[in-house]
Amino acid sequence: MKVKVIIERGADGTFDANMEFNKNVPFGLLGQGNTVSETIADFNNSYAEMQAYYANEGNKCPALEFDFKYDIPSFLQYYAYAFTLSGLERITGVNQKQLGHYISGVRNPSERTVRKIEERIHSFGREIASVNFV
Repeated sequence: MKVKVIIERGADGTFDANMEFNKNVPFGLLGQGNTVSETIADFNNSYAEMQAYYANEGNKCPALEFDFKYDIPSFLQYYAYAFTLSGLERITGVNQKQLGHYISGVRNPSERTVRKIEERIHSFGREIASVNFV
């Protein structure tokens, strides 16, 4: 069963991963960390602990597949290894100084800006996916 997990940057600069409520899953999961990678690892560890708990009780833990969704600061921080701010500026049309403010938490993007970044990242992904090499 696929469940949605929201990754968000907190006011203190750390990250949280929270599983959205699903009436078919009898528990919730949480992960926390100083980076998105740490947060995802902690979240996966929480799931492993839940599986161990169920096994210890002689029960079968629901098999879950996670669909991670990011807020803008989390996305930018997590994929910083792949995208420079100048590259993201070219892809999204958002000034790299502004993107830097989103990463650091100095400012939060408006809903309109979030949609613009999301649409342009998806468009870029579709463009890349259509490339063929010889």
